[in-house]
Amino acid sequence: MALSSPCLGARSVAAQEPSAVGLWQQVDEKTGKIQSWFYVAEHAGAYEGNIVKMFMEPGEDPNPHCDKCEGDQKGAPWLGLMIIKGMVRKGLDYENGSILDPRNGNVWHAEMHLSPDGQDLTVRGYLGIPTFGMNQYWKRLPDSAVAQVDPALVAKLMPPANPARPNAGAPKRNPAVPAGR
Repeated sequence: MALSSPCLGARSVAAQEPSAVGLWQQVDEKTGKIQSWFYVAEHAGAYEGNIVKMFMEPGEDPNPHCDKCEGDQKGAPWLGLMIIKGMVRKGLDYENGSILDPRNGNVWHAEMHLSPDGQDLTVRGYLGIPTFGMNQYWKRLPDSAVAQVDPALVAKLMPPANPARPNAGAPKRNPAVPAGR
């Protein structure tokens, strides 16, 4: 008789913990209006986030630039701008990062917390210690929403779901044998 262990299932679920990587929507808490979409990616163990879609109000500049930013981001368009840098993952928490407010060029310390179901992301910017900060609440967008993002940004920031590999599945050829034999 075979015995099953409920602990094995629990370990495999924990090993498949959700990640913040993906497409997110930020909604203004006061007005309920969608403000921006962001794409969070992981690069060499650090998590970064870029603005990938903006929902500007009538009369606002449809293509704002980060005029008050410093360094290589000075004058950069908001669309495509990396605003989250250096986040380090610890389970559902992301720490030791920074977040840029492109409206005024301020850079804040930042941390993020992902909900256990992977559908909600709390992004907190703060000065000094996390107690002195503000939260934004982001909702995960479905994969199909990528179709509404500028294709140039998709190509630059978002890896293909199933990257094509040249010669994938092709039989390996022995280099000592001329082709065609």
